[in-house]
Amino acid sequence: MMRNIKIVAFDADDTLWANEDLFRQAEEQFCVLLAPYADKYAAKEELYSTEIKNLPLYGYGIKAFVLSMIETSLKISGNKIPSATIGEMINIGRTMLKQPVKLLPGTLTAFKTLSQKYKLVVATKGDLLDQERKLHKSGLTKYLHHIEIMSEKNIRGYKTLMARLGVMPQEFIMVGNSLKSDIMPVVKLGAKAVWIPYALTWQHENLNTGKLSHGFIKVDKIEDLLKIL
Repeated sequence: MMRNIKIVAFDADDTLWANEDLFRQAEEQFCVLLAPYADKYAAKEELYSTEIKNLPLYGYGIKAFVLSMIETSLKISGNKIPSATIGEMINIGRTMLKQPVKLLPGTLTAFKTLSQKYKLVVATKGDLLDQERKLHKSGLTKYLHHIEIMSEKNIRGYKTLMARLGVMPQEFIMVGNSLKSDIMPVVKLGAKAVWIPYALTWQHENLNTGKLSHGFIKVDKIEDLLKIL
């Protein structure tokens, strides 16, 4: 079933390296800062609501997250949040942006092996500068045929990517941790997909797996690709 594959595309965050862990830690820090104004549950819910509202304007990534933290803190505190506390939120984001890139186990082995047979692509979303930084630090760029940093990973976005790469859906396979962004749009286009669940997933990316049709392969780790491809 994989004999026609020419392109193997990978999501980046939480597929090639850990990312969601940083956001969860930052959320906890945010809740501590907002403790004088709201309990943890209320602070997290308001922050998530603000992030979703801001997605069409700010997109994804750490910088958008920091702006949403600041906006949420102003709303919850009734504009009484101290400027020093806002400065701490900015420092949370700056610390996130400076974190080293640690590849998930087996990633380098998979890239070295698969690049000998296929054209490898990274198809990810997020802040352009930050994603470029992480890709550069990852050491994976020498194995890549193409890098696509998308504003949104949906059917239209994947159609555009395949057209740019000059491949048909049956020649394309997507590998990622998000059913919503990495798997289902690709499957709906008639391409193949491999789902590698990560321990943590942002709730915006969650789907009820019990209601999903099949059409993709689920594996436990990236090295399992070598058994499929």
